[in-house]
Amino acid sequence: MVRKDAIVKLHKQLLNRRDVLKKLVSGSSEGSSASRAIVEDIGDAAIRETRQGLESHLAEIESQELVQIRRAISLIQEGRYGHCESCKKNIPIARLKAVPYTMFCVDCAQKRESMGLPSNDVGNDWENAYEFEGRLNDQDVRIRDLDMEK
Repeated sequence: MVRKDAIVKLHKQLLNRRDVLKKLVSGSSEGSSASRAIVEDIGDAAIRETRQGLESHLAEIESQELVQIRRAISLIQEGRYGHCESCKKNIPIARLKAVPYTMFCVDCAQKRESMGLPSNDVGNDWENAYEFEGRLNDQDVRIRDLDMEK
């Protein structure tokens, strides 16, 4: 029961973070299309390009996190959340609290990293990310719909 309560709390946190990221990602794409009619010198142009590059990189990271969060929410809905994708054991609640969208336990994540594989497969596996993104929608799940006793 403690694990179920923790997962319910994590679900709420994931929904809140998803909503924040959706606003950030949509806001960054709108802001990038603004045209500038300002005359700037070389230094200003370099600063602007550096800032745009940083904002673009941050938007990419936020987009990847959003995909991972949506995948975690989907796994909660399916009753498969909190199980390592590699060894199938329960991921400890402490790890889920630290990284609520993780797909691997610490041991399996370390093994993957030592083999040169990403410790979170959604961020770099675009085919897999696309598959999960296609199955997801933005409807909120009701807690009573969750079957977390599995």
